[in-house]
Amino acid sequence: MPFIIVTSLFFLWGFARAILDVLNKHFQNALDISITQSSLIQVTTYLGYFLTAIPAGWFINRHGYRLGVVLGLLLFGIGSLLFIPCAAVGTFYAFLGALFIIGCGLVFLETSANPYVTELGEKETATSRLNFSQSFNGLGCLFATFVVGQFFFSGHFEDNHVAVPYTILGILVLVIALIFSRINLPEIKHAETEEDKIKGTRIMKLFRHHPMFVFGLFALLAYEVAEISINSYFINFVTGQRWLDDNTASIVLTIALGFFMVGRFLGSYIMKHIRPQLVLTVCGLGASLCCALVLMNFKVISMVGLLGVYLFEAIMFPTIFSLALQNLGGLTKRASSLLMMTPIGGCGFLLMGYIADTTNHVLPFIIPAVGFNVVTLYAIYLLKGRRQINK
Repeated sequence: MPFIIVTSLFFLWGFARAILDVLNKHFQNALDISITQSSLIQVTTYLGYFLTAIPAGWFINRHGYRLGVVLGLLLFGIGSLLFIPCAAVGTFYAFLGALFIIGCGLVFLETSANPYVTELGEKETATSRLNFSQSFNGLGCLFATFVVGQFFFSGHFEDNHVAVPYTILGILVLVIALIFSRINLPEIKHAETEEDKIKGTRIMKLFRHHPMFVFGLFALLAYEVAEISINSYFINFVTGQRWLDDNTASIVLTIALGFFMVGRFLGSYIMKHIRPQLVLTVCGLGASLCCALVLMNFKVISMVGLLGVYLFEAIMFPTIFSLALQNLGGLTKRASSLLMMTPIGGCGFLLMGYIADTTNHVLPFIIPAVGFNVVTLYAIYLLKGRRQINK
């Protein structure tokens, strides 16, 4: 039951993050701003992740996973409802403040829920379990791009008021916060280890004594740069190439996120039978190859490559996250907060937008290609390490 309850949260933040990819293009159209300017939507939201991740880890260490979830939902809901006064002000920068608060709420949610799911069951199936929960994150993304994309781009609504979807979302999230404040989730306690007795902060211990975690942290950052940048740039890319219009592009993005969701469900099943390190290696190589296809700049080949990226990248976040947290014991909550700083990689879209505004729409894909190469190196490093242990 705790697993089911917490997994329901993954849909919510998937929805909240995917709205940004549609909101980005909507603001370009409505406010006549450049791709670089609109990228401040991602920069502001993921700056909230970066600045709040360590305080979130401290709060969860002190007060537990459940209260971390409740506080995250409250910030998420309040930030969403702030879109009402922001719409009245009518300036782009007012919305950025509300998005920053939403980002702060999301980091509390993710810092609580991701490690909690890995702890709810056997250690050997932690990666598969987190991939399954994260599949509902993909479902939230798919739902957001289709519903909100139709709201903004279909032309069926005379008043495409940006506050409407956020108001509905804010009310829903606050109701869920009330429910979570009343239910009882079992708190997971870690037995004290010899490492806990060593002097020094938890962050110092992680960086000094857990090199595999440090590599995982940078691999997750590289993944976030690639994944968020591609999501945010998708509509701009296919419309800038004059392949699709805004509405059709949002529908195709929904299809791409369908590939993403399927990839996570498949990954969850496959990793019950095949080592996660090997699956991650194959997916890293596949995503890198797909980016190369996009860079070829042939319409059909590039679109196949772009959709293929979503299938291969799907398992990367939960797999890297759970592998990086292995064998950390009492350092797990602090490590989780550091891992949740990595969505700052979404600021990579700022660089992609600048390259697109100053060169062409294809060249920016070099950035996610580099990110996937880093993930592949991490996976190969894990494979080699496991082989040495087995020997």
